[in-house]
Amino acid sequence: MSRWFEQTDCTGSNVVYSRVRLARNWDEYAFPAKLDQKQAQELLERLKEGLKEIGGLDGNTYVCRDLNQIKDLERMALRERRILNSATVSKREPAGLMLSEDEASSLILGGDDHIRIQLLSPGLNLDELWARMDRMDDYVNERFSYAFDDKYGYLTSFPTNVGTGLRACVVLHLPVLSQVRKFQSIVADMSRFGTAIRGLYGEGSDNYGSMYEVSNQRTLGQSEREIIELVTKAAAQLNNQEQRVRKAALSSQRLEREDEAWKSYGVLKYARRIAEKDARIFLSQLMAGEADGLLKFETPCSIYSMILGIKPANLRLSADRPLEKEELDQARAAYIREHLPEIVMK
Repeated sequence: MSRWFEQTDCTGSNVVYSRVRLARNWDEYAFPAKLDQKQAQELLERLKEGLKEIGGLDGNTYVCRDLNQIKDLERMALRERRILNSATVSKREPAGLMLSEDEASSLILGGDDHIRIQLLSPGLNLDELWARMDRMDDYVNERFSYAFDDKYGYLTSFPTNVGTGLRACVVLHLPVLSQVRKFQSIVADMSRFGTAIRGLYGEGSDNYGSMYEVSNQRTLGQSEREIIELVTKAAAQLNNQEQRVRKAALSSQRLEREDEAWKSYGVLKYARRIAEKDARIFLSQLMAGEADGLLKFETPCSIYSMILGIKPANLRLSADRPLEKEELDQARAAYIREHLPEIVMK
């Protein structure tokens, strides 16, 4: 089965993918940070037993693994693929991961919270993801009574998640909009309306590849539906603004943009070693060139999948042996050459 990120297609939109994440806690236990080893193990075993048939809810096949049985390198690779967060990667207390075959659905058991559910999907798809999440949340709640307060809502380990416990986000590719002078004012405007925008791989000019994540700032004082609508609207506005400035750039600088895309393809297709920063920049230019019709691949290609594939832990995992920095740059170039299809010659 192909993984969800292998299906991303930005030719008709600048939206790469959508994600919803829900934090929940079982009212029979203290938060994970307050549990001793025995209690944490007991919690994990009970959660695993109660959720072992969850695949029947959405038709997915889930693999359940204890985190302490997952090696550090694989944990880092899962972090790079947005499945584990940084705290869970370093966690040594009993915890578990239930992961669907396509990696679009996952549950972390005994991590920051007792249960964290995450759903991912290519494109702007928060409405459908929330509908699925709502059903999954009801399924879990039927088996485990949640920690809930009439005034504050769902109780979570971090105060920033109290209320709905819902984080909704959309990742967009904004190579032109992020370079205009008014971009910081756009970010500030979004913030005033309750959404946050941050670089997926760094801030400002360090965000090589121009991937940005827009998400809700608050989980308290808004309903789940309001959060979904807010983030969807913000993502749609950013997408439209990127389309407008890119169209203007194409009108006045088409030859420069076309030259940029084709040069990027040439470097990526024939380089024998390449740093991750440079690879992300060239892949971003290639993604924009394909979306703008400046070049066309002979076969479908998910550039975002390649962006994940060239990250250090995933490269080392696929190599199945230690790789020094020099070897890593060589392996990255080889990976790109292997996965980058030919382009249709005009």
